[in-house]
Amino acid sequence: MNLRRDSNGMAIIYFAWHGRAQETAEVKGRLRANWRRFAEQVLGENKVVGLNGLSRMWMRDDLFVCLTLPSQREEMLEEQLLEISSRLQHDWEPRFMDAAFGGPVPELYLHAGVSFLDDGIVSEEERLYDGMKRAIVHGQSNGAAKRSLKRRELEQILRERRIQPMYQPIMSLSPDSHSIFGYEALSRIPGSRWFDGPLGLFQFADEEGLTYALDRLARERAIEGSTGLLKGQKLFINITARIMNDPSFSSGQTLLLLQRFGLSPHHVVFEITERTSIEDFGSAKRILQHYRNQGYQIAIDDAGAGYSSLQSIVELKPDFIKIDRSLTNGIHLDGMKAHLVQTFADLAAKMDIKLIAEGIEEEEELQFIRSLGVQYAQGYLLGRPQPFDE
Repeated sequence: MNLRRDSNGMAIIYFAWHGRAQETAEVKGRLRANWRRFAEQVLGENKVVGLNGLSRMWMRDDLFVCLTLPSQREEMLEEQLLEISSRLQHDWEPRFMDAAFGGPVPELYLHAGVSFLDDGIVSEEERLYDGMKRAIVHGQSNGAAKRSLKRRELEQILRERRIQPMYQPIMSLSPDSHSIFGYEALSRIPGSRWFDGPLGLFQFADEEGLTYALDRLARERAIEGSTGLLKGQKLFINITARIMNDPSFSSGQTLLLLQRFGLSPHHVVFEITERTSIEDFGSAKRILQHYRNQGYQIAIDDAGAGYSSLQSIVELKPDFIKIDRSLTNGIHLDGMKAHLVQTFADLAAKMDIKLIAEGIEEEEELQFIRSLGVQYAQGYLLGRPQPFDE
């Protein structure tokens, strides 16, 4: 979202109360009686850092704060404006509720939207009107400024390829071999302000329609960082089923990347996460068959954590099933977990599928899942995620 229009940094921040709580006469009355007085008071305290040339206008109970930001690079101006509006919204909302209602009010939110004035419009009145309209549009959703800042960081991560691949070993549990069977590639986002881990990042990318771009970057970085993979070892790469239906999806890109780094599809296992259900098994099977024809293998990830594990296994016929850590944690002390994993083991044996137990942290867990016939395991007991060269 490009908010920058004015070469002098002239901008508008729009504040308005939204939510179903306003349908009650009491809440509506208190807002009208207290909101304008509260806003005028806090604006007059001169505690709003970064607001120069400050003025404000009211349109009924909607507040428009006009300000001038110090001259700097365009992208820095946008970020500064979003930061100021987000900070004020998070500060004012609880302070006003405490003052007017004595505490939080369910279904009542202070929205904030921003815009720069367009210096391409000659008339000052029209510039102001246009800026106010765009600020209102931007502020229609709750937390719009914060969302815009998260979107900016996501775009920066994609642009700067700022994903760090880490690799966790998957060990063979064969009695005559305790070698490393392969590695699961995991994404990390160093120095991220808005995302505390890959799960939140991928969820936000999905909401913003950028799942495919992020998934492709993570896949590329996983392959680029895995140089040194030994013959016969596997590289497990997470993918989501929905990216295969993305209009941006282009087959063959992974193959070209593997060839550039001296690898082949036989090194790669694509993990389909089980935490989000697959809605169209027919489409998923066609796409996965396309990968299989090239030599890739398929794993069902997080089996036991979702709602359709058995259906996914039967429909997709994977080469590997990864048992979720929720089932392996303390399995030697929990009969129900043991029965469930035994069910997976029996089904896998009949379908010629290999099992991988995730989240192994105790020696007792390792020995127990080996006794159930599980062929492979990964977890902190066997190795923590780290760069491949370490």
